[in-house]
Amino acid sequence: MTTVRRTASGAPAPDSFPRWFLLGAAALVLFSLASVGLVRLTGNGPDQRRAAEPSTVERPLRFEDRPDGSIAVVDGRTGALVASVQGEQGFLRGALRALSRERRARGLGPEQPFQLIARPDGRLTLIDPVTDQRIDLESFGPTNAGKFASLLEPAPRP
Repeated sequence: MTTVRRTASGAPAPDSFPRWFLLGAAALVLFSLASVGLVRLTGNGPDQRRAAEPSTVERPLRFEDRPDGSIAVVDGRTGALVASVQGEQGFLRGALRALSRERRARGLGPEQPFQLIARPDGRLTLIDPVTDQRIDLESFGPTNAGKFASLLEPAPRP
């Protein structure tokens, strides 16, 4: 059986929650917001520092859908065909879809090439210079990153 606390007038007392707990939770939330804001404003976030690191190889690439369902990978400087990607290629298509979606949302077209950047420590990044979106490809494992790494190498001459 539960007992109901009553005030001096006999009315039921409201439930009470420790005030110190609410103040502590509010302080924690404010501290978290201030910390994140400070990191973003000073440019010391991990995603902000990476842009300053030097690259080993950079290659501008345009990706064009073909009528047969393949994707033509075109060098952004020369217009030469780098590769033709056939079949499912789920990771490659998914990464491109994510970057292209942002362009479409902003009303931009596919004219400007993406930048594929290799860093000295082996990291690969696909950047959309138009929207400043980036995908750190090494986060998805060496097999998936390798699909993009092969696009950095010059095509073999016949």
